[in-house]
Parts: sequence; structure tokens; C-alpha cells
Amino acid sequence: MKVLLVDDHPLILAALQAVIRGLGDDVTVVGVDNAAAARSTLEKESDYDLVLLDLALGDADGFDVLTELRATYPALPVVVVSASERASDVIRAIDLGAMGFVPKRSSNAVLTEALRMVMSGGLYVPPILLGIGGPEAQTEGDTEPQVMQTRSMPPLGPAARSEGHQQPAPSLESLGLTPRQAEVLSLLLKGLPNKLIARELKLSVETVKDHVAAVLRALGVNTRTQAVLAVSQITQELQRRTPRE
Repeated sequence: MKVLLVDDHPLILAALQAVIRGLGDDVTVVGVDNAAAARSTLEKESDYDLVLLDLALGDADGFDVLTELRATYPALPVVVVSASERASDVIRAIDLGAMGFVPKRSSNAVLTEALRMVMSGGLYVPPILLGIGGPEAQTEGDTEPQVMQTRSMPPLGPAARSEGHQQPAPSLESLGLTPRQAEVLSLLLKGLPNKLIARELKLSVETVKDHVAAVLRALGVNTRTQAVLAVSQITQELQRRTPRE
């Protein structure tokens, strides 16, 4: 696995590199401290498997960089690692296509579990997004991040309803999506905008909009972010119910 870290703080960059290297002997980590260097690195070598992106960069706004990365490298997962713990920042990052958001005060164990979840095709959302748990839930004392993310997390539906967001999501099997709608959902979960989905599936943008609307209705949600969260909830629930080897 090849990982690109983008953070302008030398100590944070070094700490992240150490954590990522601990994921396995086959992990290669490259660290850069600004957006320009990140662009240059990816232009020279586009075979990265994951990008960890700070939002507070000296030469660019992290959200702008996230948008650029998702447009230029739509198949490359991006995880935001930020000092911010604002729910609005988490939602915005996911809406722009990030496959995870990890607060910097999280423990190494939480970061490791979040990255494993993303690399296995899932999406990591911190409990703070739903207004549950607190910063202490992700401090250095946290040694069971997956338990926190699955067994202890209240169902997304009830928590979201209290904030006026989406209704409880059904199981993926019961959504009743057509094969084409399932393809659209898959690309939507990767953060692709309608234009790129249309290009990928060789459809018109208007047709893609109709499919996206149908997918949102099937999930009982109103926005792409809510759709990602709903599917993430379903995936995490399935992981919780699946006995571990």
C-alpha cells in the first residue's frame, strides 16, 4: 500500500508517518507539507492507494485541495485528518468526497481502524458528527475503536431524526435498486459528482440526476452526504453482526 500524507506541521507529519508504517511491512509512506508538493508528487507517481489530507495547509485551503483531488483522481480515496472537530467540517468533507474524517486528537488505534475501514471499501465517520460521544471518546485512552464505531454507536436513524436529517436506512438488499441505480450508488459513494458518474456510465447528466434521486428516495435521505452515512451505517451493522474469525 502506498500512502501520501499532506500536512504542514512537521511533528504531526512525522507522527502520522510512524502510525501508517505500522499498518504493515508492505506500506510505503510519502509525506509532503503543502498542496503544491502534493500535486507534484501525484503528477510524477499516480499509483498511490490513499491520501491523508490536513485541512489547514499554508498554501491552500484543504477543502479546495480535497475537491481538486477528487476531480483529478476520482478512484483515489482521501481521508481528512484535521484539528477541527466541527460537525459542519466533517459533513462538508464527506460531501466533497472524503472517505473518512479523523480528528487529530484521535488515538493511534482509532486512526489505524479508520484507515483499515476506508481501505476495505468503507467510510469512517467520527461519532461527533451525530452529536454523540465526546472528544474523550477518541483520546489516547481509547483502545477499542471498532467497538466504539459499531457496538456502542446508537443507530444512525434515530440520531439523525432528532436533527432533522435522514430516516433509518433499510438493508442494502431491500432497497429495490435497479442494476443501473446500484452502479450509480457505488460511484456516488466514491464521491464522484454527477458529471463524472455520467461519463463513467456513458449516460446523460440528466439521467444520472434521475438515478441519484431514486437512490436517495430508496435510502430515505435527502442529500448525498446522508446517503453515504446511511450506507456506512448499514455496512458497519453488517460488520458488527458478522462473527470474526
